[in-house]
Amino acid sequence: MSTFAQTYGDEGPTLTPNAFGLVYENAINENIAGKVNLHRVNYRVDGIDVVAHVYTPAGYSPTGSYAGIVVAHPNGGSKDQVAGLYAQKLAEAGFVTLAFDARYQGESGGMPRRTDKPANRIGDIMGAIDYLQNYPGVDPERIGAFGICGGGGYTFATAQVDKRIKAVGTLSLFNTGDVRRNGYMRTQMDTKFERQREASLARQKEAAGAEPEIAGFMNLTPEQARQIKVDLYRDGYFYYGVTHMSPNAPGTYLKSSLMDMMAWDATDHADLITQPLLIIAGEIADSRYMSEEAFVKATSTADKELFIVPGATHIRTYFVKEYVDQISAKIQQFFSSKLAKKD
Repeated sequence: MSTFAQTYGDEGPTLTPNAFGLVYENAINENIAGKVNLHRVNYRVDGIDVVAHVYTPAGYSPTGSYAGIVVAHPNGGSKDQVAGLYAQKLAEAGFVTLAFDARYQGESGGMPRRTDKPANRIGDIMGAIDYLQNYPGVDPERIGAFGICGGGGYTFATAQVDKRIKAVGTLSLFNTGDVRRNGYMRTQMDTKFERQREASLARQKEAAGAEPEIAGFMNLTPEQARQIKVDLYRDGYFYYGVTHMSPNAPGTYLKSSLMDMMAWDATDHADLITQPLLIIAGEIADSRYMSEEAFVKATSTADKELFIVPGATHIRTYFVKEYVDQISAKIQQFFSSKLAKKD
């Protein structure tokens, strides 16, 4: 039995119901003067409605001058989980931050639901920057981006082409293309062409009017989940399905989306990253190899750091206070330094 399951059992911790839909501990429950406030906003990206939360720092004034940071959630996740947690932590340090639901997922629009394609996810981050750079008080010359898990891979890729991003950080980076193509920890390399054919067939059926085929987390019991050897998937089951479950985070995607994901890689043009870069990974995370590879491939920025969180697995960087405190302090310092107002 994993330590995660021993700690939380089958039911998980009891999180206080939140009017904003947030599911992480110590989330904002109401807007109070003189504290970090949360604002639900809507905007459009390529004609599709996006639902997001803007976090403003204590003492925020729309006539002020603030650095802004866009926070991208993990694959299958939502703005209400770990993305919201770190958006709130960064707002506590004086930033205006934005956590959004990817299009085709969560509360954002887009059909068919659960479509999950790299071009869309990169477009989501760019669209979030479009909105945040025009938010009252935000200095468009001081925009940062922070992504977690799959959102980290997509943020890493967006920074390669969008130079409005002046500083980029990732946490527990997940290279969606590599994993969908080669398998997690490269364990399915011999079946990639078969899986491509399956994805193509899924799209063929959709085009003929069939119900889209869903991939992702299987229907497991907690006991079955505890037997999973890989910490990302074992702990991920409990985080997304039990302890921090949100109706806005399906944890699944359309099988036909694999056609796009398998032909993409977050690090193909890593040498185009010229901005200050902070990559954070758990010391014992079995996903650590993806952060290390991305770090090595970012050859065009000398201002880069790989920060390893002692004792942490991938999912535990999302919620364990000991790790969250270390990560929050690190990203607050990084973005404060790299997005400082110039005289």
